[in-house]
Amino acid sequence: MPAQFRDYYQTLGVAKTASADEIKSAFRKLARQYHPDVAKDKKVAEEKFKEINEAYEVLSNPENRKKYDSYGSGWSQAGAGARGPSRGGRPSQGFGGMGGFGNGDEEFQFGGTGYSDFFEQFFGTRRGRAYSGGMGFEETPQRGDDVEADLLVTLEEVLHGATRSVSLRKPGSREPQTYTIKIPQGVREGQRIRLAGQGGSGNGASGDLYLRVKLQQHPDFYFEGSDIFHDVEIPAWHAALGGELTIPTPEGRVKLKIPAGTQSGKKFRISGQGLPTGKASRGDFFATITIQIPTELTGEEKAIWEQLRALQKN
Repeated sequence: MPAQFRDYYQTLGVAKTASADEIKSAFRKLARQYHPDVAKDKKVAEEKFKEINEAYEVLSNPENRKKYDSYGSGWSQAGAGARGPSRGGRPSQGFGGMGGFGNGDEEFQFGGTGYSDFFEQFFGTRRGRAYSGGMGFEETPQRGDDVEADLLVTLEEVLHGATRSVSLRKPGSREPQTYTIKIPQGVREGQRIRLAGQGGSGNGASGDLYLRVKLQQHPDFYFEGSDIFHDVEIPAWHAALGGELTIPTPEGRVKLKIPAGTQSGKKFRISGQGLPTGKASRGDFFATITIQIPTELTGEEKAIWEQLRALQKN
């Protein structure tokens, strides 16, 4: 049966007309509130954090957002009977490549990937090769379908590696099978973890199960290759006069010295605090400065800015 629809706009608390900046701002606010590292009830926060991440992953991606908006709460009716591009001779079912592999009782159902059933069915990337028996001829043994799903991986898991339990209920089976998978340290976005022989069945060898890594969004950091980036907002006076401030890194909070005259966009590098690139090596951490310009001034503040402007003219 189709999974229950999820209202991602409601999850983030934004309107359907929200801009990309409004969606990003809402995500960061909620992610900081429910991040398991700071929440008191970590179990509840962990589930809420996953919901927020899932909503942001869809709404921050223009293509995914367009697909989501096109079908809305009627997604299951719109996709029923629809057929997508042929994969190895047999058309895939669902939203023309958007949905899961098969419909109803015939679909592969996953658990423990970090995504909801709705996301798996709507945006899942499960795919396989065709099984085609002969008509009046001896059937040639055919390998079963390869199955693929996304696996949401946290920053902590990337930094240190982890083991995870993932379940898969195959077509025609009432009970799911559970697998213990190893997430290697330094795993990257798009990397696939292979479970040989755990995919679909044919009249020959079984196919493989692939779990494609998606990095969980973080409220404070973003990633480029093996480097981690953090945006730091400072007031104009701090940039002009210099000073120290404390910033978060994956290894804890550190002090950052801001030289006088620092310009907006300046990057400060902390070597070896990025993502793992090997057993004993890591990328770098960068703090990018953004200067805050006040939008509202008190009378006293305005007078001081006027004095500064007068000094610049002299």
